[in-house]
Amino acid sequence: MKLQEAVSQFLFHCRYEKNLSPKTLKAYSIDLRQLEEYLAAHLEITDLAAVDKTALRAYIKSLFGPLKEKSVKRKVAVLKALFHFLEREDAIAVNPFRKMEVRIKETRRLPRTIALADLKRLFKHLYRQKSDQADRDSYAYRALVRDVAVLEILFSTGARVAEVCHLLDKDVDLRRGRVRILGKGGRERILQLCDEEALTSLRDYRTLWQPETEDNGYFFHNRLKGRLTEQSVRTMLRRSAKGAGLEGKVTPHMLRHSLATLLLEEGVDIRYIQTLLGHTSITTTQIYTEVRDGHQRRMLTARHPRRKMRANTASDS
Repeated sequence: MKLQEAVSQFLFHCRYEKNLSPKTLKAYSIDLRQLEEYLAAHLEITDLAAVDKTALRAYIKSLFGPLKEKSVKRKVAVLKALFHFLEREDAIAVNPFRKMEVRIKETRRLPRTIALADLKRLFKHLYRQKSDQADRDSYAYRALVRDVAVLEILFSTGARVAEVCHLLDKDVDLRRGRVRILGKGGRERILQLCDEEALTSLRDYRTLWQPETEDNGYFFHNRLKGRLTEQSVRTMLRRSAKGAGLEGKVTPHMLRHSLATLLLEEGVDIRYIQTLLGHTSITTTQIYTEVRDGHQRRMLTARHPRRKMRANTASDS
């Protein structure tokens, strides 16, 4: 059997038997195509029977450097799933991963956040642009109304940029201030929109973009009346951050990180933040406590009253 045929069978299994999401299937397809291309180009392997531990080790080794540990770990997980499936289906006699120890230790990176003062500047900049736009019938004004609404919903809910871009109009209930988010693995969560200014911005957006919503059912749209893409949001945010005078790279995911950290600083229970962000494990959410502790350390170092006391002050005697 050719490796390409084996991959096709596995993807068929993932789609029709495991019922995985289109996004997951696309990621699996890309990962496995890269495996096929590497084995064919570097080891001249196209037959499934020739894929052994040596070949797989060479491929995994090639992933390090260009990719971060997290990405390598995900690709290896897909490979393990493929060969586990092939062994179960008797397409191979022995799973080459059975006697391989592949342990990928991820470098622990703290989430990058945006300071509260910078967040205020970013919001203020976009709202000012919106109010200064003279021609309310122009596409430029409609785009600014949309950009403000996107920023508001990203920060209000802490949703991932892909989750926001795939929002359907029916999932946004502005009367009750609720948004239904479809997250990773098809897991659903209902989030509240409690800020009146944020709700007003979303109502303004819906009023202006209603014709597009009726065409395709999505909540956020682009100029071509299609779904707003993740890359468009990243570009908008980068442009807006620059216009607001913010230094460094600003991404949609940093808004998610910033919300979680600021909620922790306000004393919100970490279990609620876990639910808000859609994390399956509390361990994932706990990384924000380290970010909060870092802020606390810097604050106390700069402002603790002990700094104003000299250690060797002579006592009255």
